[in-house]
Amino acid sequence: MGCGPLTATLLPRPERPPHRPRHRWLAAIVVVLLIAVPAGYLVLSAHQSRDSGKDKQRAAAATGLVWEWPSRVERRIYEVPIPGGSTYVAHYERNAWERSSFYVQFRTSREALDAFIEEAGGDPAELREGRPGVSDRQADVVGWDLDVPGHRYAGTRIDRPGERPDLAVTVDLTREDRPRVYVVSTVEL
Repeated sequence: MGCGPLTATLLPRPERPPHRPRHRWLAAIVVVLLIAVPAGYLVLSAHQSRDSGKDKQRAAAATGLVWEWPSRVERRIYEVPIPGGSTYVAHYERNAWERSSFYVQFRTSREALDAFIEEAGGDPAELREGRPGVSDRQADVVGWDLDVPGHRYAGTRIDRPGERPDLAVTVDLTREDRPRVYVVSTVEL
C-alpha cells in the first residue's frame, strides 16, 4: 500500500509550543543589563581616568605653588608631615635627574609647629632666629620672599640619615600665634 494524498491529510499536524511573551521580556531585560552595566562602567572609568590625568597634567605643568594640600603620597615620599588644622597650604614639586625637591608652605599654631619639627625628626629648640633654613636659591624657585623688613624669621635644617630626604625649614614668627612655615624637602637620587 502506498501513501497517497489521503493518508497525508489524516496525519496530525505538529503543535507549536505555547507563546510565552513573559520570557521574551525577561530575555530582553537580561540582554540589556549584560550590555548596559559593563558599558556604563566603562564610561564611568574613562571619565574618572580622564579627570585624574587632567589633575596630574595640571600638577606637572605647574611652575609655582599650587594652593591646595599635597597628596598623601607626596607627603609620605618627601616626609613632610603637615599638621592637621593648617591653613594657607601650598606646595610645588620640582624633579631633576639627581635631585628632587618638594616645596611646602602653611600657617599653623605654635604648638603644631613644634610637633611638626619633632615628627620630621628635628628639635624645636634648634629653630632659632638668624639661623639658616631655606636658602635664597631655594626660595627663588617658588618666589618666597624670606627677608621682608619688619618680619622675624627663624630657621633650622633637619639632616636625615641614608636616603631619606633632608628638610630646610624657615618660619615667619611675626604672628606668634599662627606662624607661617616654609619647608623644602630634598631627595638626592
